[in-house]
Amino acid sequence: MENFLETWDPNAATEFDLLVIGGGITGAAVAYDAALRGMSVALVEKRDFGCATSSVTSKLIHGGFRYLANLELGLVRESLRERRTLENIAPNFVYPMPTILTAYGKKPTNTLHATRVGLALYDMLSFDKGDTWDKAKAIPKSRILSAEEALRLEPSINPSGLEGAGLQYDCASLCPERLTLAFIRSAAANGARVANYAKVEQFLQARGRITGVVVKDLVRGRSVELRAKLTVNCSGPWADLVLGIAHSRDGTPEKRLRRSEGIHVVTRKLTEKHLVACVGPNGGHFFLVPWRGHTLIGTTDKEWFGNPDEFKVTRAAIEDLLAEVNGAFGRKVLGYEDVLHTYGGLRPLVEDQTKGVYESSRRYEIHDNGEDGLNGLITVEGGKYTTSRNLAETTMKMVEAKLGRAPGTCETAKRRLVGCEIDDVDAAIEQAKKDHPDFEARTIEFLARHYGTELGRVLELAKQDEQLARPLDDDGEIAAQVVYAVREEMAQTLDDIMMRRTGLGTLGFPGDDVLDTVAAVAARELGWDEDRKASERARTRSALTLPQ
Repeated sequence: MENFLETWDPNAATEFDLLVIGGGITGAAVAYDAALRGMSVALVEKRDFGCATSSVTSKLIHGGFRYLANLELGLVRESLRERRTLENIAPNFVYPMPTILTAYGKKPTNTLHATRVGLALYDMLSFDKGDTWDKAKAIPKSRILSAEEALRLEPSINPSGLEGAGLQYDCASLCPERLTLAFIRSAAANGARVANYAKVEQFLQARGRITGVVVKDLVRGRSVELRAKLTVNCSGPWADLVLGIAHSRDGTPEKRLRRSEGIHVVTRKLTEKHLVACVGPNGGHFFLVPWRGHTLIGTTDKEWFGNPDEFKVTRAAIEDLLAEVNGAFGRKVLGYEDVLHTYGGLRPLVEDQTKGVYESSRRYEIHDNGEDGLNGLITVEGGKYTTSRNLAETTMKMVEAKLGRAPGTCETAKRRLVGCEIDDVDAAIEQAKKDHPDFEARTIEFLARHYGTELGRVLELAKQDEQLARPLDDDGEIAAQVVYAVREEMAQTLDDIMMRRTGLGTLGFPGDDVLDTVAAVAARELGWDEDRKASERARTRSALTLPQ
């Protein structure tokens, strides 16, 4: 996979059928679907693929049990169907995870009776959960647990006032960053031209119609014109700012998009094998998610105002989340010193008015901007990670109508993503361990799940240089992944590598030795001088330092 702007001829008369703005999961899914339908597609992302909302999830692929309280049955059914689809097309990334829904009677929807009713409805809406390509991925039926059973399974649950719990299954996404990248790579494998670090500066217009964009290639420092019959704005929390550019108002939107802040923290291990869902003292939900030998805690939902480019996680936001956790347990479970890593981002919301952003729907809107005088432009807003593939399929109905094409058949639910062409993940991992006895089992386990059928290509790099084969963390990750990230996955910065191509930075600061090793390999691959290497190292170290 390569950045097409690297060899783009500024004088090219190429006109794409579809230009996608935004390389998060929504834009990636739209580009992939369009490419499979035979369209010529270009996708541009102003930073790195999946670097914003798509990489700051709770790492869940789920139906949205809490949406039942709002009677959003259509959204829940869509999400549950898409959960199964992602299990099928990305089997090495998406896995069933047992979930314990604690019931304390703190609110009407948190009683054991409400939980029982909710589970029955959830099971009914996920009637096809057993229809997976890999039968080991079939999701069992839910059931009610007594308080004693719940505490036996997860001793960290607060026993005070516990009425019981529901045991159900949703799915975990092992690495949302790489799952988003798999959609990008699948789009590229089917002919889409993709570019990261490509910022939209201006919209091209002719005879009252959007005909493309001027993009600043931030890597090579030049601006190029990209022309397209139709442009789709999939820029998430930046959607209104992109529309501001289209209206020639320097990015100032006519109507401001509502944004919700969500943060997470990573701590020592608090749970065993189950995701534990709790209700905080203020009525909000949070999850304790077992992840890579640690516990991931999140998320928050708080309206956020300001320029999304300026968002960052604050100490106050972390302490608010910890207060919710400690309040739910009735004692101090976690202090600030227990936080190993934090991350957060913004979610775009589509409603004008709700009681609060927590109650805001995760529905999406697909808007024809021709109604606002911007013919040739479509904007996609809202949605959730789980339903992004279906959102893209729905978007393509409007795209085909606007382009005057006959309705095509969506193939994205029928094909495994690039690197995910695996019938039985567990069997594939065991075979890989036998095929590569020179590598530690933990390394093969991690790489097989994160790279799928690309595993062999990463290991070949390691075999060429023993320094690239040395494990760098407890999961067995190796420096060969850094080389692969640059050569095959368009990584441009140390942050791209540490946070989105590998997991070396996603549990917190890994230590100076690891950072120095990765920076040295990246510098060699990308041709950085000492000043650039030092600045990349300093920037990444700062990003992995908790706010004070």
